[in-house]
Amino acid sequence: MSILKVARMGHPVLRTRARPLEPCEIGTPRIQQLIDDMFETMRDSEGIGLAGPQVYESIRLFVAGADDEERMMPPVVMINPEVTPVGSDVEEDWEGCLSIPDIRGRVSRATDIKVRALDRHGKPISMTADGFPARVIQHEVDHLDGVLFFDRMT
Repeated sequence: MSILKVARMGHPVLRTRARPLEPCEIGTPRIQQLIDDMFETMRDSEGIGLAGPQVYESIRLFVAGADDEERMMPPVVMINPEVTPVGSDVEEDWEGCLSIPDIRGRVSRATDIKVRALDRHGKPISMTADGFPARVIQHEVDHLDGVLFFDRMT
């Protein structure tokens, strides 16, 4: 595994809508290695999520996970995710980003979401998330759409 270079604010890859991964691509050694390297990069950078565009790969893929007591989220890989808010409740909280170091801002996000995606093996997954995991997933999906958190700051 290796640590990948993280794209910084200003690079066009962060403002481009990422392309979906084709099913035949998901199991390839290149994509599987990329997933492993993204997890290693995220942990090395003390992040809680990392999207393909943040490592110069304009594909609809992200990894996420956190294991500290206040922000618990099991490790997850989501490919071609689709997020739907559940209900109308929103919550404002602080966010940061590995691509925009040293800047944080308050962002309103749906409190509860439903997510459909493919896992790292190309199998469909469907789940609901609330609170912190819902916020992380929405932040990472924004990256796949070329949106940065400060675009949503309140």
